[in-house]
Amino acid sequence: MTDLTRNAFKAGLAEKRLQHGLWATVNDTLVAELCAAQGFDWMLFDTEHSALDPLTVLPLLQAVAPYPVSPVVRPGSNNPAEIKKLLDLGAQSVLIPMVNTAEEARAAVSAVTYPPEGIRGVSGLTRATRFASIPGYHKAARREIALIVQVETLQALDNIEEICAVPGVDAVFVGPADLAAALGHPGEASHPEVISATLEAVARIVKAGKPAGFLSLDLSFCDAVAKAGATFIARDVDMAALKRGLKDRV
Repeated sequence: MTDLTRNAFKAGLAEKRLQHGLWATVNDTLVAELCAAQGFDWMLFDTEHSALDPLTVLPLLQAVAPYPVSPVVRPGSNNPAEIKKLLDLGAQSVLIPMVNTAEEARAAVSAVTYPPEGIRGVSGLTRATRFASIPGYHKAARREIALIVQVETLQALDNIEEICAVPGVDAVFVGPADLAAALGHPGEASHPEVISATLEAVARIVKAGKPAGFLSLDLSFCDAVAKAGATFIARDVDMAALKRGLKDRV
């Protein structure tokens, strides 16, 4: 028998400790393993905007498991069936995109929580349970699951305090790309209006008592967001780093 795996990323969120991350979109176990060995605190496997899905995320989770990096998975949507599958495959941290209201945040909480409090489907022989080797997994699992909700629309910005107040939401992530589009600046994630809205959103999230997260390849933007109080920040994407490195050699 084995113990429930401790979620170091969730512990870092609770401590409000700055955690450096990497966005991962490449469907290759060797690339995932290489990235996991570089010293990041967390890396997010993105199934919303990549060729990844639950089936292809599984070997990536297995590839990074030996390394001291915490994997986070973003499902394609706030879909209980998809979230359930990712959790059963061993994901302990999930980032739910396009959460616009407290009601949608409550739905996400329910999806990661077993009955009677939630609706997560129960299965015993899964990677999450170490194939039925973790005693009491179903009663204790929620303790180590980190639920992050992503705010990236004008409606979500209007509802930040209500979203943060939902019990079971562990952190709130500000998505600059969709927010830029919502503000009338598609493709301009570092537009001054986007920067201003993001910094205000982060400050409100922190004031509400939740850890705030962010992703950007604009390092000065990341620095400003960290100064505003964000504590989990991704400053690169695996595909972008590959492209940048290759172009530097041409």
